[in-house]
Amino acid sequence: MKKSIVWLASYPKSGNTWVRIFLANYLMNPDKPVPINQVHRFGIGDSIAKTYRQVAGREIDYNDPNTVLPLRDRVLRGIVGNNADVNLVKTHNIRDTAFGVDLVPKKYTRSAIYILRNPLDMVLSYARHHGLTLEQTVEAIGRNDNATQGVGEAVITFLGTWSEHVDSWTRPASYPQMVVRYEDLLEDPETHFAKVVEHLGVPVQQERLKRAIRFSSFEELSEQEKKSGFVEKSRQADRFFASGKSGQWREKLPQDLADKVMRDHERVMKQYGYL
Repeated sequence: MKKSIVWLASYPKSGNTWVRIFLANYLMNPDKPVPINQVHRFGIGDSIAKTYRQVAGREIDYNDPNTVLPLRDRVLRGIVGNNADVNLVKTHNIRDTAFGVDLVPKKYTRSAIYILRNPLDMVLSYARHHGLTLEQTVEAIGRNDNATQGVGEAVITFLGTWSEHVDSWTRPASYPQMVVRYEDLLEDPETHFAKVVEHLGVPVQQERLKRAIRFSSFEELSEQEKKSGFVEKSRQADRFFASGKSGQWREKLPQDLADKVMRDHERVMKQYGYL
């Protein structure tokens, strides 16, 4: 069995979907943008409820760790069972154990790409997506038991604090890994998306790169969502793709909440240039 999983990992609302859409457009190399509702063809999630139902052979409680976690190894084994060299797998899970279960087993892992976003901006998107207040969100990302509930088509996901999550995915590993900041993708997409392509071992072709960046621009994604909706949009949010800009927290996040985020996550924010 090959170690074929390339994890596309991030804390929720940090740019994971954007990177996956870029990769879909780069790898497929179409003459028009890949429809956003077909992006799932270019990478599977590790928390998709139907895969856990299939493995269990029955309906399950998506929120019960004692039900979900014993199925996880079989779900991941099913992903690598296609014998492909690379399987792109989206995850928001922390790289750690939960209830004694290794969430990111080395035996299936080829490499990892970790997408990092300023938590001051991330909380704005997180709150909107999950239908939470900003106060609830700031408090949640500071709790080591933070998890997203298993609802609809996803099972429970184990996050921990924002700082713990970043630390878990950026500490040394036995396999290749890269870290890319959301803000760098915005500021210099050609340089940093090229690094993502290189990490996969795929040749970087400049015209193809520029076209994939253009086809995955927030303007393009927002327009597609207006026309056809987006399957990954939560029921609590009015849309998935907002402006995608950085620095919005200065206008939209109350100062007391910004101060709490900076107190709670000072060390890691300093490490990655956010303070």
